[in-house]
Amino acid sequence: MSDFMTTFSKVEFTPLNPKKEDILVDDIAHALSFMTRANGHFPEFYSVGQHCIFCCEEAIARGFSNRVALACLLHDASEAYMADIIRPVKKHLSEYLEIEEKLQTFIYKTFIEEDLNDDELKLVHFIDNALLYNEFIHYANKELEIDKVDLVSKPVFKFTDFKEVENKYKELFYNLINNI
Repeated sequence: MSDFMTTFSKVEFTPLNPKKEDILVDDIAHALSFMTRANGHFPEFYSVGQHCIFCCEEAIARGFSNRVALACLLHDASEAYMADIIRPVKKHLSEYLEIEEKLQTFIYKTFIEEDLNDDELKLVHFIDNALLYNEFIHYANKELEIDKVDLVSKPVFKFTDFKEVENKYKELFYNLINNI
């Protein structure tokens, strides 16, 4: 078996040894538009791509920097290359977490260039959890045991066509990347 995967754009991508030129927003946007949140346990399809878009829009609505908004959009980009594992299991997989963090950091560096500082990473985590909390209220009528955060933006939690999600993701990406 080879050490690479073939992406939507036909790139032979090696997750454990990525190259900057192989990380394409087209691949990330496409893959995340097809990946489901909550491991498919919501009552309708809701994609990781939608989640990332809503995280980005929440960061923008809160007046966070374009770097933070872009990081919010990209915060699950490693999942486009190595899938995801639900939080209750993932926290026990130290090697997986190490690989995921390395790839995610590499993706941030590819598009944002300078490392995100601790304050910026905390804002990304805050936004990610804020959306997670509100997604579970909407889709599962369940309050998670994380801080309740009222959203400033007004995400519409509903199925959105894959291509529409993919295009919106790329639109946000290019708007932000051109303003950093």
